[in-house]
Amino acid sequence: MSRKYDHIFFDLDHTLWDFETNSRKALKLTLEKHKLLEQLPSFDEFVKVYEAINTRLWDDYREKKISKFLLTSQRFSMSMEPFDVSNYDSQKLNDCYLDFMAEQTGLYPNVPEILAWLKLKGYQMHIITNGFREVQKKKLQTSGLNQFISKVFISEVVQSPKPEREIFEYALKSCNAKKTRSIMVGDNWEVDIVGALNFGIDQVMFLNDGQNTVPEEISKQLKNPMDGSFIQQKRNKTFFIGKLEELKEIV
Repeated sequence: MSRKYDHIFFDLDHTLWDFETNSRKALKLTLEKHKLLEQLPSFDEFVKVYEAINTRLWDDYREKKISKFLLTSQRFSMSMEPFDVSNYDSQKLNDCYLDFMAEQTGLYPNVPEILAWLKLKGYQMHIITNGFREVQKKKLQTSGLNQFISKVFISEVVQSPKPEREIFEYALKSCNAKKTRSIMVGDNWEVDIVGALNFGIDQVMFLNDGQNTVPEEISKQLKNPMDGSFIQQKRNKTFFIGKLEELKEIV
């Protein structure tokens, strides 16, 4: 059977690279290195506060409401505030955290095997990510993903974050890829899926066994959104998978 696509564009964090697990490891190492754990009631309580604040700041950064500097300089100070922690430098904490993040190697189940299969079949695979330039390429190297990836497009470098159409346009043009032969795989409905849909390419929503969600009006259209089913939106298809292995049946 002839394949439908030539180019597969992946999101990195929360899609291939297990951001939540890796981030928590990096956070703990950072707090231990700076001797701050003993000033906190528990690591889990800090993580809950930090993740909520970090998500909110990232949303603001993606929408260009705040700068990268504001995000990185405030996420630790804002997270420490409820715990009345003192004697720390928030920027040093952030730099340390990013260093530890780049060293983490946690991937979702069977990611290397899936990418190896896709590479063997001749697919060109690329990354489109909203992460920071100083960290994302290091993640690919330390995790071993770089052996499967042809090109990496970082929003900070392209100066256009997902879901803006410019980053998708730049990526496809750089790869000499046709819209009809390209597909985007991601975990975030608004950022990855709607962004790719508005640009005009097919998409795969990775639900990670229900951990990632879609709008209610979308889920109502699906009997089982985690079985490789799809809906037609505009001129393009939106596929839904619970596990990354199901991607093989789509492409």
